[in-house]
Amino acid sequence: MADLADGESTEMQGSGSKPYVLRNSGGVYSCTCPAWRNQSTAIEVRTCKHLRKLRGDAAEEARLGGALPQKPVKATKVDEEGNEVAGPPILLAESWDNAADLAGWWMSEKLDGVRAYWDGKQFLSRQGNLYHAPDWFIEGLPNTPLDGELWIGRKKFQRTVSVVRRQDKSELWKEVQYLVFDAPAAAGGFEDRLALLRDTLAGSKAKYAEPHAQQLCRDIASLRTELSRVEALGGEGLMLRQPGSKYAAGRSSTLLKVKTFHDAEAMVIGHQDGLGKHKGRLGALLVKLADGTQFAVGTGFSDKERGAPPAVGATITFRYQELSEAGVPRFPSYVGVRTDGKTNGGVVPSGPAATTSGKAAATKSSTVVQVGRALPAGETEPGTNGPSSKTGESGSNVAPPAFRRFEYNDEKSSKFWEVGRSGCDVTTKWGRIGSAGQSKSKTFANEDAAKKQAEKLIEEKTGEGYDEV
Repeated sequence: MADLADGESTEMQGSGSKPYVLRNSGGVYSCTCPAWRNQSTAIEVRTCKHLRKLRGDAAEEARLGGALPQKPVKATKVDEEGNEVAGPPILLAESWDNAADLAGWWMSEKLDGVRAYWDGKQFLSRQGNLYHAPDWFIEGLPNTPLDGELWIGRKKFQRTVSVVRRQDKSELWKEVQYLVFDAPAAAGGFEDRLALLRDTLAGSKAKYAEPHAQQLCRDIASLRTELSRVEALGGEGLMLRQPGSKYAAGRSSTLLKVKTFHDAEAMVIGHQDGLGKHKGRLGALLVKLADGTQFAVGTGFSDKERGAPPAVGATITFRYQELSEAGVPRFPSYVGVRTDGKTNGGVVPSGPAATTSGKAAATKSSTVVQVGRALPAGETEPGTNGPSSKTGESGSNVAPPAFRRFEYNDEKSSKFWEVGRSGCDVTTKWGRIGSAGQSKSKTFANEDAAKKQAEKLIEEKTGEGYDEV
């Protein structure tokens, strides 16, 4: 039977007027026919009559059979309302509030890799999808759960994603390490689990796995020193673990993330209309940096600011976490308008920050807690980008939607998709990574219906191969 080499595609005539396109991308076979596209399973475990005709039934059964799950793994993870959801029961971090004393906590680098839960037999993503690691990569790993990250190096998140999402168990996995930071099923506090983890891996033949380095935080000064050192090397930030804490699924204040936020300025070049609850007022500002980079800033606004947004030509201050590989600020949040009569066309301020309308601009970079919920790369451990609730003209606190972000990357495309819910409204955004993208919103009869729709959309996107970041 014929087959497709990696990166190769072919056409096959179906019942329609246009032929279907069959493609092999990293061992993941796809077809443009409706039967393939409308399946609810992950893209790497889909097939159709056209693929079977091309490759033969035996080849397709071999590709999809055996250890390959036909659907994302449904593990015993429970949400805040007690409902079972897909994915392994992993511990998720909250953000440091810049006030809690972290002296005596365990401190480690926040990795920009891919969160991977070893269930004793296979690697699972946060959503319960399988990472197809070669047998030689997992050799020697224990038959008990481990929590860690598949990691290639600093600022190599996209490279890591492109390797671990392949289905062909290629030699490219030799670039990857599994850095383990916890043993979820072990008893005792964090120190007990850490000791067991080190002993287990030290006595194993696991060539590609090792414990993630941990050190005690002496005080806030040492934390900031270590944060500066890690970020100077290109790292994302730090993770802090409370001594003696238990491993529990879900978000916990016993695990905190610490990252530096940066402030910059940009010129307003347009307004994007709001949707859903923001219909009739500002949805996002379209802005431009001094180097010409354009993007949208859609969070951080009060109701009053959305009703009377900064004019085209104004210079705003915004806060962001980091720059994408394309040089676009990730998770930008509005701070205010410069009112000192000067504009710099989006140059990052180098001195004390200017005074903004109704608020003081932050310094060029500062360690601050992330507020709201938005999910950047890595978790792997997601951060947050939603604004804190702001008091509108009526005096009531109104919070805009908190978006969850998902990305899809392969050799031919690099796309994002976001979903946010606020009350009865569900808003989605999508487009090419680095662009402002498009958005739409829909209002439902009640909050429960809106929540169910958001969850359904997330399940569909993860089934299509999107990973939460």
